[in-house]
Amino acid sequence: MISWDQARQPRQSASLGSVGGVGAWSASGPALAFPRLRQFRQLGFSMADQALSVGGMLLVNLVLARTETKEEYGMFALSYSVLTFLMALQNAAILEPFTIYGSGRYSRHLAEYFQLICRSNAALGLLMSALILSLCLGVQWIAHHQLPRAIVGLGLTVSVLLSGALLRRIFYLQRRADLAAAASLIFFVTVSLGLWLTVKAHVLDGLTVFLILASGWLAAGFSLALKLPFSKTAQSFLQHEPHYWREHWKYTRWVLVTAFVFQLTTQGYYWLVGGLLSVRDVAHLKAISLIVAPADQIFIALDYLVLPVLAAHYAAKRIDHLISAWKWYAVGIAGVTLTFFGVIRVFGRPLIHILFGGRYDDVAPLLPLLLLVPVVMGIGHTMNAALKAAESPRLVFWAYVCSGAVTFLIGIPLVVRFGLKGAVYGTLISGTSYTAALGTGFATHIYRKSAEAEAAFQ
Repeated sequence: MISWDQARQPRQSASLGSVGGVGAWSASGPALAFPRLRQFRQLGFSMADQALSVGGMLLVNLVLARTETKEEYGMFALSYSVLTFLMALQNAAILEPFTIYGSGRYSRHLAEYFQLICRSNAALGLLMSALILSLCLGVQWIAHHQLPRAIVGLGLTVSVLLSGALLRRIFYLQRRADLAAAASLIFFVTVSLGLWLTVKAHVLDGLTVFLILASGWLAAGFSLALKLPFSKTAQSFLQHEPHYWREHWKYTRWVLVTAFVFQLTTQGYYWLVGGLLSVRDVAHLKAISLIVAPADQIFIALDYLVLPVLAAHYAAKRIDHLISAWKWYAVGIAGVTLTFFGVIRVFGRPLIHILFGGRYDDVAPLLPLLLLVPVVMGIGHTMNAALKAAESPRLVFWAYVCSGAVTFLIGIPLVVRFGLKGAVYGTLISGTSYTAALGTGFATHIYRKSAEAEAAFQ
């Protein structure tokens, strides 16, 4: 059975089957069609990509946590939270619009579009690097204190680290999750070798760690450079789309402010703990968060695959297919998060002991509570993707505003009253408010679009 949207949109329908490397998840309208074998193959590559890229960071954290003092590791965790914030800004300003538009309306000019985005990403990275290093010099000149080496390392390498994120994203838009996995494999091997050498030489610290991370993405970029769409094109992208930046800004303005508010839901608790408690407690929170982190990476891996599909369905005005794909996404996320919760609930404490050599066993009792966060937020992330695909980032923004408000109104008192345990309680409550707000926006917007499409057909 061919839906009415397919009959009216033959060009979009023909191209949709390969968008994002996973194809059309619904071949018969709103029915819940079973994903194809190719989709599972691409999912496997995407999972491998996330496992290897995040595995490199996990390895860095484990080595630092086992070799450095808790205060030094806590300072690295705060510096890395700054990088997380900068990468959220990059995602808002560059990567997310690139994914949405590159999968939908500009898919036929992907090479030209990528070249424009690549130049913009390089400019953004250099600007961030200049700002961080200028602030470092200013603070050192005013306070006459030696700056943490980790923040200096961040300033030197941030542009390269941002380029690594773009490298993997373009491979997903080219429907080559295997190349994204290859890039992450090169990154992981380079980081592992760099850590081994610096530990042997006794020079591992926050600065050298960031240099190692940057060298990993440089190695991946140079190794796979010939796979990128840098070939000369007949026209530049702006010649095809002279008003592109106007459209870009319409979408990006909401995602950009969302990036700021997003930090209150996630990284904000590190700064609350660092400001209200101690850097040592930041190290404790980071250590147990590393055990939960694989769930977030599963979300990201699936999002890389599903978001282009949802965006292409929306661009082709197939809202029924979008809802069908979202249902599969939601079912998959629910199964994954519940399975993850069960496994880590059983093996979490011995895992903390093994990974950190017994140095963080005193915070292991907080792990079961923190494990509820991905369970609560998982379904919210699926609705987040659907709303972004429907070019409605303002609804995602308001969901993060609700979550950020909870961080201030409830999270701060909880941290003051209960310490580190209060931060975990606050994270869970913030995540719950995020999912509830997204559920409201999803129900009112997506299903309203579906009703409008059905009415138009009738």
